[in-house]
Amino acid sequence: MQLLCLTDTDPATALPGLDLLPHEVHRSPLNVRLSAGAAARFDLLLIDGVRDIRGARTACLELAPDCPVPRLLLCGETMLAVVTPEWQISDVILPTASPSEIELRLRLAAAGTPTGAGTAAAGSAPAAVSAAGVVIDEGNFTARVHDRLLDLTYKEFELLHFLTSNSGRVFTREQLLSEVWGTDYYGGTRTVDVHVRRLRAKLGEQEGLIGTVRGVGYGFARGQEESEER
Repeated sequence: MQLLCLTDTDPATALPGLDLLPHEVHRSPLNVRLSAGAAARFDLLLIDGVRDIRGARTACLELAPDCPVPRLLLCGETMLAVVTPEWQISDVILPTASPSEIELRLRLAAAGTPTGAGTAAAGSAPAAVSAAGVVIDEGNFTARVHDRLLDLTYKEFELLHFLTSNSGRVFTREQLLSEVWGTDYYGGTRTVDVHVRRLRAKLGEQEGLIGTVRGVGYGFARGQEESEER
């Protein structure tokens, strides 16, 4: 495929795995004004937001509205929360993505198949999920507790979203690891405990919303909560 990367650095620096794939990658400055005709010469556009997320946002918004070429955002995990449907991207690729994951996302984007971030951009935003004063807006990756915006990493957001969507249920650490981190995650269940502690700290006075059932796991907004060592 012919790829155009809008970046102020080497595309392989922004997305290391890209250098191992057999695609022809061209580069243009991030602040270039790209016409629909110029973009149409390429199969996909890659917009580098790894080092300059504001510049990437501007680049996305300034692309011609009639630009037919799918665009993918290169973005660090901590910046995912600022991405909204108005960016009109087809997908997001993390700089840590493996070559096989990058290849899959490129092929799906080129085929016009939404892979997550593009779903909200292509149609209506997902409905917000709310429980016990916590409101999760998946469309713009924001979470609030009693109208207070929470500063969450991507995995913290995903974990809170999953627990809130399944309010009242209890999940083992293994289940949470599979649902939130994926079946291909090779780390231990200790990472679940770490993220739960961080979430509780950020929930502040509402930390008790994430309850512990000893010997089982965690649940959200349960009627009875058991304490644990934090």
